[in-house]
Amino acid sequence: MVNIGNKEREVRLAVFASGTGTNFKALQAAIASRRFNAKIVRLIVDKENTGASHLAEQFGIPITVIRYADFANKVDAEIHIIQQLQADQVDGILLAGYMRILTTTLLDAFPQKIINIHPAWLPHFPGRHGIQDAFDAHVQETGVTIHYVDSGVDTGTIVAQQKVPRYSTDTLETLEQRIHQVEHTLYPDTLEKLLDEGVFLK
Repeated sequence: MVNIGNKEREVRLAVFASGTGTNFKALQAAIASRRFNAKIVRLIVDKENTGASHLAEQFGIPITVIRYADFANKVDAEIHIIQQLQADQVDGILLAGYMRILTTTLLDAFPQKIINIHPAWLPHFPGRHGIQDAFDAHVQETGVTIHYVDSGVDTGTIVAQQKVPRYSTDTLETLEQRIHQVEHTLYPDTLEKLLDEGVFLK
């Protein structure tokens, strides 16, 4: 386990996901290998029957489905999320393909303790189509970025980045595969660094 300064308490994390959950799987695998003193205690999803939800069931991690349409507005939905996370004593949040823009309600509840992974070399190609946009732009390289979340779209302070080349022979699918391979290593490695720095327990 990584030494997180003088703080020996296990860091309690929530993962937010909307899709297949491959980054969620990579994070859980790293944590289960006891590389660091942390635990994912809650998965938040915004729709039923996601790949991430099925993984959480396998891992024995509790799942909360937030149906935004059931709430008067996004703030009310986030208040509900915050209540659940407080009950879980969550220290930090890891976004792993969560396709929602967070409001200041949730950001203020976890200041500088919400991390996101983005499949492009920010500040280039922000938004939900980062891989497609980089591919269509015929760039020679793109990348993966991990950053703190703020109220903008992929505009928070960058924590880590790794470049990914775009080859002339690439299809969108082959580029996407290489980007995901980098994600599945960079995200756990960056989480390890943040835990070592005690970010979530400040």
